[in-house]
Amino acid sequence: MTVLMNYARMFSLEGRTALIAGASRGIGLATARAMAHQGAHTVLAARSSAALRSEAADLRGAGLSARSIRLDVTDEGSIEAAAEACPDADILVNVAGTNIRRRFEDYTREEYELIMQTNLHGIAQLTRIVGGRMAEGGRGGKVINIGSLMSVLGLPYVSIYAMTKSALAGLTRVLAAEWAHADVQVNCIAPGFILTDLNRDMWEPSRMTDWLHKVQANPRLGTPNDIAGLAAFLASSAADYITGQVIAADGGYTTTAKWPFEPLT
Repeated sequence: MTVLMNYARMFSLEGRTALIAGASRGIGLATARAMAHQGAHTVLAARSSAALRSEAADLRGAGLSARSIRLDVTDEGSIEAAAEACPDADILVNVAGTNIRRRFEDYTREEYELIMQTNLHGIAQLTRIVGGRMAEGGRGGKVINIGSLMSVLGLPYVSIYAMTKSALAGLTRVLAAEWAHADVQVNCIAPGFILTDLNRDMWEPSRMTDWLHKVQANPRLGTPNDIAGLAAFLASSAADYITGQVIAADGGYTTTAKWPFEPLT
């Protein structure tokens, strides 16, 4: 007898609670919106309390389930408070991050510590509490880390950022192995060149977009929604057999190359 699959249910997040760390703008906000529209009770977390309250109110106004909490990933107490304010989270998306572009030898100690705490140490602490609760509770769950192209390759002038994003890729693989017994899937998205407030100035010179057009299979800059859709998929039961992966969403940058050759006709 053929078993009919409820495909809509596979991609639904109804009955799930999603905590989005770093949800005030960019990829985090787009992901929060996507998951809310897929039926999750979505908790938007970031430092920008007023902006978060407004975004959560907009989602509720659209008939969706959402609330906001304050989270500063550079503050241990704030991390613990946010985790305790969301005890039933079974989806955790770690988006919070920052970047400073310099030659490696020019970073100050303060800049090093800020990037490390924001992109790695605070995320690790939040994941230990929220993800650990999923694993210990035995109810399963999803942890989705937002890495970077720097999780899989190197580009100049982002050395400290690259250290943190490479570490997130490693953490993803290890936690996928450690928490598999509890039906917790852990994956990492490696966004390509996504236009956000963190890099908007960098992409203003035409030489940057001209270069991208020459080297990337899909020549456009990405948008936060290009990442949000993948995150919503990884949070769904359709992705239950995917774990420990670093998945590039990058227009083909890491896997393809373009050249001027044209075949003779």
